[in-house]
Amino acid sequence: MATRIENINSDIINWAITRAGNNLEEFYQKNPNVKEWINGNKKPTIKQLEDFTHKVHVPFGYMFLNKPPKEDIPIPFFRTGKTKNNKVSLNVYHTIQLIGERQNWLTNYLKESEYPDLEYVGKYTERSNYFEIVKDIRASLKLPTNWASKMGTWEEALDYLTLQIEEIGIIVNFNGIVGNNTRRKIPVEECRGFVLVNKKAPFLFINSADAKAAQMFTLIHELAHIWLGESAGFDNQQMLPADDPVEKLCDQVAAEFLVPELFLKEKWKDSKDIKYLSRVFKVSPIVIARRCMDLNLITKTTFFDFYNNYIEEYQLKKGNQTSGGNFYATAKKRISLRFASFVNNAVNENNLLYRDAYKLTSLKGNTYEKFINEYLYQA
Repeated sequence: MATRIENINSDIINWAITRAGNNLEEFYQKNPNVKEWINGNKKPTIKQLEDFTHKVHVPFGYMFLNKPPKEDIPIPFFRTGKTKNNKVSLNVYHTIQLIGERQNWLTNYLKESEYPDLEYVGKYTERSNYFEIVKDIRASLKLPTNWASKMGTWEEALDYLTLQIEEIGIIVNFNGIVGNNTRRKIPVEECRGFVLVNKKAPFLFINSADAKAAQMFTLIHELAHIWLGESAGFDNQQMLPADDPVEKLCDQVAAEFLVPELFLKEKWKDSKDIKYLSRVFKVSPIVIARRCMDLNLITKTTFFDFYNNYIEEYQLKKGNQTSGGNFYATAKKRISLRFASFVNNAVNENNLLYRDAYKLTSLKGNTYEKFINEYLYQA
């Protein structure tokens, strides 16, 4: 006979349900057995309680706590037009946890391997001049002012920029779900990205569910956070920063890095066609529009109209696309080839168990082996 759990804490059950973003009454209607546990009419088996914890994404041990644990995220989270608010959805919370675990492991591995600190981390402060920060970022990435003009498209420019960022010791993760769980999506309106900063292994996370058009701006905004030594998460609604000095400075850095003011004003005299300028600068049209607004070349109303129309067209186009694609090509961006190479080195040095490598990469067994053997070494 199956063992049943006698002491169920109804407060913990209710907390777990709402923590996962569910409405209590709706959840009880779909899961009447859980309601019976709360009322004391039934007692769950261990298997039933395990199934419940998987459904609401909480560790099994949490079910036996006297009160819900405090789960504050370790970074400030900025919202456009608002101050920081560290309340995030469970999917964002778990993603920050996942990237944090990867960072903790890699930081310790690099320390043991006697890698030096990265000199550019925290090199500037919120009182620094954004032109100076841009100049230093370009020098560190070995990119001239007109680097993007040599790219065929702005999508190619984004890929090249990502490679250059990883070359100097930063890990970049693109993902729109928690790990590889396609049922746990990360809403763009809540989180465009976040950055976890330390001297050994800074990690950038970009929400790949966002329009590619906006991802490059987010990428450089996060990069600026590293130069300021400040971890943070952000929603950057309509590509605008929160009302915070660091956020505003990071936005200025991103704008100047991608679309230099003097160059844009010069080109604006020749053409006021945003799509044409997008091709010149190899950034998306909405980045050009945003920069034009910053420089008072177009009004805020014009920018918001352009932005909203662009995103609406993107969502429509995305909705018409068939799902699928190459899992391993996607995994490269979700994990980062640079990070995967460190994991693989540690396994080969007998410093990391395969089970821990699986956990760090969110890949298992044959999938992990195929990724390492066929995709890592093709990079």
